[in-house]
Amino acid sequence: MSTVPITHTILRAEGFSCPSCVEKIEKQVGRIDGVEKVKVYFASARIEIDHDTSKVSVDDLVATVAKAGYKSAPSAF
Repeated sequence: MSTVPITHTILRAEGFSCPSCVEKIEKQVGRIDGVEKVKVYFASARIEIDHDTSKVSVDDLVATVAKAGYKSAPSAF
């Protein structure tokens, strides 16, 4: 049984205008191979992602959020 190190990444997003943005981003990011869990917080424009860094990088996550139509950047909190 192998243990895959999962990283918890927080992104801050811009451009949220409605709660449907949440579903759009969660669906798009959730499709990436290596993403275990994604949760978007509309009120704080926070995106929390648990992912395998050997399969998907933070830059990949930011690029995927951009494909969904929103600008994001890594955040410490």
